[in-house]
This record gives sequence, C-alpha cells and structure tokens, in this order.
Amino acid sequence: MDNRILLVDDEAGIRKVLSIALTDGGYAVTTAENGAEALRLFRELSPAIVLTDIKMSGMDGIELLRHIKAESPDTEVIMFTGHGDMDLAIKSLKYEATDFVTKPINDEILEIALKRARERILMRRQLREYTEKLEHLVEEKARKLIEAERMAAVGQTVSELAHTIKNIANGLKGSIFVLGQGIELDEREYLLQGWRMVESNVEKIKNLSLDLLNFGKYANVSPCPCDPNGPAAEVVRLLESRARELGVDLTAELHAGLPPVPLDAGGIHCCLLNLVGNAVDACRADAGGGTDRRVVVRTLPAPGGGVESLVADTGCGMEDDVRLRLFQSFFSTKGTEGTGIGLMVTRRIVDQHQGGIEVRSEKGRGSTFTIRLPGKARS
Repeated sequence: MDNRILLVDDEAGIRKVLSIALTDGGYAVTTAENGAEALRLFRELSPAIVLTDIKMSGMDGIELLRHIKAESPDTEVIMFTGHGDMDLAIKSLKYEATDFVTKPINDEILEIALKRARERILMRRQLREYTEKLEHLVEEKARKLIEAERMAAVGQTVSELAHTIKNIANGLKGSIFVLGQGIELDEREYLLQGWRMVESNVEKIKNLSLDLLNFGKYANVSPCPCDPNGPAAEVVRLLESRARELGVDLTAELHAGLPPVPLDAGGIHCCLLNLVGNAVDACRADAGGGTDRRVVVRTLPAPGGGVESLVADTGCGMEDDVRLRLFQSFFSTKGTEGTGIGLMVTRRIVDQHQGGIEVRSEKGRGSTFTIRLPGKARS
C-alpha cells in the first residue's frame, strides 16, 4: 500500500515532531509549511494521505481540502484542529475530510485516524479490482454469448440456405428428367418444357447468388447526403419494361424539393429494387393479381424530418400471419420461386441507416411497403 504522507502545518515544531513519529511508523513523509506549498507538492507527488492543520495563514486547511478533493476525490485528508475550532472541524467533514484530530495531537488517536484512512484506501482498491474483474467477466461472458448466438444463427442460416439450394437442385433434377424424356422419345414438347425448367432454375441460382452477394455487401453502409428521389427514379426506369411485359402499370410520384438526406444510394437502390420487383410480381395474374395491376413508387417528407419511400401495389396482398413473417430468414411468399433473402437484405440495409420499414397489406387488395429514413445520422 502507498505509504506516502503529506504533512502540512505552519508550526515548524509540530512538523518536525510529527514527521519523526510518522517516519518511525513506516511512512514516507513530505512536509509543507503553508497551503500553497502543500498544493504544489500534492500535485507533484500525489500522496495517498494528507495531514493538514485547519488554521493557517494564507490558504487555510479548509480551502486546501477543497482543492485536493476537487482534483483527487480518493485522497484521504485528516484535519488537525484546536479545541476551539470544532465548527471548522465539522465543516471539514462536510467537504469530505476523512477525520479530524484535536491538538495537542495524541499519537494513538492519530494512528486510529490513519488506520481508518488506510482501510478506506484498501476498500476502494479492492472495490476497483472487483469491479474490473466483474467487467472483464461480463465482457467475456457477453463475448461467448454473442459467439454462441452467432454460431446458432450461422447454423440456422446454413440449414435454411441448404434447404433453398436443395429446392433448386430438385428443380434442376426434374428439368434433366424432362429433357431426358424428350431426348429418349424424340419429343419436342418435352424438350422445350425441360429447357424452360432449366432456364427457370438457372435464373433462381443467379438470383440467389446476387441476393447473397448483396447480403454481404451491405453489412455496413456508408451514408452521405443524397437526393432521396434518385434511387427511386432509377429503379422505376430499370423495371418499367418488365412491368409493361407483365401488364403492370408502374409509375413514380416523387416529391419535388426534398432536401438531401444521409443515405447509401446503392443500398437504398437495392432495397427499392427488391420491393418494386416483388410488387410487380404480386400484380401478375398467375400470382393472384386482378385486372387493375398498378405499382406506385412515392417519396414524401417524413413526419419529424427525413424521407419516406413507399411502394404500393394492387396485387394479391397477404394475410396477417404471412405479413408478420416477411423479414424472417429465408421466408418467401413466392414458394419455391423465391429465396427469401431479398427482404432480409432490405431490412438489414434499412436498419444500418437507423431507419424503419413497415408493411400494410390486405388479401386480394394489395400491399404497401414504407421505408422511413432519418433526416440526419443518429449518434
């Protein structure tokens, strides 16, 4: 334990007598004759314990105590006081002095005060060590828990991904069988059917690869001030020909004058591409869409700042139980046609922007996906 003591008293005789007694008691003593000198030595030496007289010319003991506690709250300060200075002694306790000893100083009483100061120092040290050990323990347990959760998530992801790949492999196996029948029977219709199945499954493999690449690519986004209408307009331009082929009316209603917001343009483009592509598919006749097949992409100022990007369709819609599962790993409303990764990527990118996404849908009436992005980055 630190045995350094700073002894402060304006009487040379008291300094000398106490210094000898304290040195004999095993302490390393430094003395000061006034408050100003004591404060200088304290800042230089940082002793664990300070013994100071209350009444001194210039900076008195109370003022010295306040300076020491302001700079080093853990330093133990014992005050020396005369019998007529009890009010000052009590005042020193209010300023967090460890104890006070009345003059003339009794060696046994001083040792009791010093013992109490050492015990307080030891207790604080033990508490600090315990807290540090506890913090390390919590950190280690948290690390192991996160690692276990990560491994569990990896296991679940691998399992679900394997299931998706197995579905594609089964599709390819069926395609090969149909092609084989066409070759064996020299049947053109079988050959065409098998070829279309191969094309479909190759498209699924391509989409799965792209979704997985996007999932890794947007683990971290880099937002910077951008025009929020830019990604929406680009997505509509990219998908309008496909929508037209499927008999879907795809339009954009972009709010003029939206201020730039912090976003990763590539990431938000990926989100909207997923949502608009899904909306167009939901309007297809074979997906359950009606005769009124429309998809609208809107941008609006968000309440409280930021921007909202809406993708609304008049497609097949979905039940509440399906809507609530949309962002789960590898869940898809398209059956074997979808991978379920697109919406996982979308949710991840929106979360990286500290934004939110919500879905409103009604079976047979269509769906609306709303992405809300904050107007400024949150700390």
